[in-house]
Amino acid sequence: MKKDEVLKNAFAMPLYSPSYPRGPYRFNNREFFIITYETDMDILKKVVPEPLEVTEPLVKFEFILMPDSTGFGSYVESGQVIPVRFKGKMGGYSHAMYLNDDSPIVGGREIWGFPKKLADPNLRVIKETLVGTLNYEQCRIATATMGYKHQELDKKKIHKAFLAPGYLLKIIPHVDGKPRICELVEYVYQKLVIKGAWTGPAAIELCPHAMAPVADLPVRKVISAIHVQSDLILPYGRVVYDYLKK
Repeated sequence: MKKDEVLKNAFAMPLYSPSYPRGPYRFNNREFFIITYETDMDILKKVVPEPLEVTEPLVKFEFILMPDSTGFGSYVESGQVIPVRFKGKMGGYSHAMYLNDDSPIVGGREIWGFPKKLADPNLRVIKETLVGTLNYEQCRIATATMGYKHQELDKKKIHKAFLAPGYLLKIIPHVDGKPRICELVEYVYQKLVIKGAWTGPAAIELCPHAMAPVADLPVRKVISAIHVQSDLILPYGRVVYDYLKK
């Protein structure tokens, strides 16, 4: 293979039969279950990197069902997003993410810097209850429940909220183990369609785990919960801060 062919085809690893196709990536019937809870402000300030700013002691614990994803197939995701401010804009910093599919784990980490690890999340309806669970290496580390579609929400307000930027800390090591890339990345959903949005009574329980420490952001009080059905495109992101630039 000639050098120009290597450069032409080198968009993902491995070079031959890469783990994911080129983007952007469309998600049909993407379903969110998000519980917002109050935690300790001091802990959030320790885990959120500057220049992002923490303004409230809040965490959004997400369970996301993705049955039809371009290039990634069908999978489930779960994790914690922390509301932050960057240059006057409010957004969400992805603190931890757990998935059950290799392709979006690799693609999410390599392209944007999503903090993804392999686990076993699940989102389903059991009789009257929407249930989100997260297992890590056969240990239950999160259980969230909400009354199924108790109250309909304003789709326009949800649409506006979902268009807030997301922030990621992308870290790629050099061959000597030092960081070669250390960047703050911003992304915003495109062609977002909110098909439905609901709320209801909700609860969440987090359990300690050494390698999946979701409980390090403890639940003090549940603030709200939403269940959203949507279509959207996840575009490529943009670098908004380079930690290695002097």
